[in-house]
Amino acid sequence: MASIFHGLRQAAPRLSRDLFICRQCMKQSRSAIGRTPFLGKSRFQRGARFSSIAASLDNAAGRSSPLASLSQTIAAPKVGHSQIAGSTKGFFPETSSKSVAYWLLGSAASVFGIVIFGGLTRLTESGITEWKPVTGSLPPLSADDWQSEFDKYRLSPEFKQLNPHMTLEEFKKIYYMEWGHRLWGRIVGLTFVIPAVVFVARRKVSAHMSLRLLGISGLIGFQGVLGWWMVKSGLKDDLFAPGSHPRVSQYRLTAHLGTAFICYLAMLWNGLSILRDAKLLSSPAKGHGHLLRLSSPTFSVFRKSVAGLAILVFATAMSGGLVAGLDAGLIYNQFPRMGVGFTPPYSELFSKFYSRIEDGSDIWWRNMLENPSTVQLDHRILATTTFTAILSLWAYSRFNLKVKAALPTACRKGMVGVVHLAFLQVLLGISTLIYLVPTPLAAAHQAGSLALLTGVLVLGNRTWVPKRTLKLLQSRMSSARSATTPGLPRRIGLGTQS
Repeated sequence: MASIFHGLRQAAPRLSRDLFICRQCMKQSRSAIGRTPFLGKSRFQRGARFSSIAASLDNAAGRSSPLASLSQTIAAPKVGHSQIAGSTKGFFPETSSKSVAYWLLGSAASVFGIVIFGGLTRLTESGITEWKPVTGSLPPLSADDWQSEFDKYRLSPEFKQLNPHMTLEEFKKIYYMEWGHRLWGRIVGLTFVIPAVVFVARRKVSAHMSLRLLGISGLIGFQGVLGWWMVKSGLKDDLFAPGSHPRVSQYRLTAHLGTAFICYLAMLWNGLSILRDAKLLSSPAKGHGHLLRLSSPTFSVFRKSVAGLAILVFATAMSGGLVAGLDAGLIYNQFPRMGVGFTPPYSELFSKFYSRIEDGSDIWWRNMLENPSTVQLDHRILATTTFTAILSLWAYSRFNLKVKAALPTACRKGMVGVVHLAFLQVLLGISTLIYLVPTPLAAAHQAGSLALLTGVLVLGNRTWVPKRTLKLLQSRMSSARSATTPGLPRRIGLGTQS
């Protein structure tokens, strides 16, 4: 009905000229369309004749007539937006809403914060001896409750070997640190799972994105279990050699850290992808051209190198988790040398002390994962390799004339940002080592690793060519071309306003 009124408003200035036609013009129109008597016909046939006469007059005059437009609006079927866009019918929409993207980026920022806070919790030797997913949300509320928690802590190896003179007030400080970390983890889970269900129920999420959200939700729950599994390793005497420093297992710490990194990267990547798809689909022709430019063979080496760089940065960060779990940063506190040379003696790097099999077949991998000297050397090698790879990729994009000409501005800025983050991370790493791992520098170094990985991921998102988005762009362009064929533009344009 709204389309009819719209047509009437457009036809009003010239409506009288089209309705009151001279007899000679009427004869010409009848000769063109055939003689059909008005009397004795149904209303539908009159409407069809009315539309045909208006179209004939319009063609005869060689111009667009408001009356013809109005008759076509009345006769044309309604064409919905989904038909124009070529979207399929179903519960899930074709693309996810921007609000989902902003929520994912906010969740990623929260995970970034809890990773840094978790590093501070470990550096301050904070911990709770029990895991209560529900009742543990509240701290002890009475003096008896505090005394009970303190008595449990006094039975742990950490108290016996490190803090035998700790008072109840000092215990409250480390308790609140760990309690705050766990509470933040619960908040991350609730603020992700509940909005995810709401977004899916309100049809704001596409089908493939809903599966990703389900996977991230499961990853968050698994991360909580890993956290307690890690803390539990520090409460057993059988994990430590006599006289050793009580600490959590470096394997469990690295697994906990790696899962947190993956959870953060999944949220960040999907949030950025939704925003990028929305930008590309807002102008299908321009977006299609941009993706074709990124798909060119000239750009292929750079795009694949960014993916390899992301894997290298992640591996370096995980080797840092092993360093933290073994407190390997407290030895060889100089750079680039390690003692009298650039590496410790071979007998120290591959000591038989760490082998648990008589034939010594496990001496290589156990030293690489359990020997503090070897673990620190591995981390240095990986960090140096990563830094060199970043500078090499930047030089390739800067001095290769073909790549430089094909590189979009956003990718060029992203590459420069990664170089800056790499320099900052190297500076933080060396400073942390030289100054014997002070808490502020150690926490900043951990944050720098995640920031560097973020920069590489943003660069990868800008260079990545999503096949699904490319197909959507081609579908939108095909629909637009079919909509501009003769006879369709007027009907579709007016029909979508109803």
